[in-house]
Amino acid sequence: MTKWSHNGDVEMVFRALADAHRRALLDALFEHDGQSLGQLAATLPEMTRFGVAKHLAVLEEGGLVVTRRAGRSKLHYLNPVPIRLIHDRWISKYAAPWVGALTGLKAELERESDATDATVPSQPAVAAHPVVA
Repeated sequence: MTKWSHNGDVEMVFRALADAHRRALLDALFEHDGQSLGQLAATLPEMTRFGVAKHLAVLEEGGLVVTRRAGRSKLHYLNPVPIRLIHDRWISKYAAPWVGALTGLKAELERESDATDATVPSQPAVAAHPVVA
């Protein structure tokens, strides 16, 4: 497993993820990997091609996008590894206690609901208005 410095790589990934346009580019690559700058620029019609290229450069610096030349084209590919490393380092350790607590709460509420259902006799449904033929 890669060890990230606190002041280096992790900050670049968070910086890259901080912008909604960059997240939209990542979403576009998730849906269809290996896109050119022109294809990605088409997903953000409110931005210039130059603006999209600058955002892609930030994503590349963060390691979230890798490029490969295919003839005259430069294709961009999603690299999910940095996001997974952040998940493993930051999110999973904080989420685990919450998930455990919510699972326990769900089980307790289901037990209470089952106990209540067993003590209350079921009543047949009654129509609010009689049907007129």
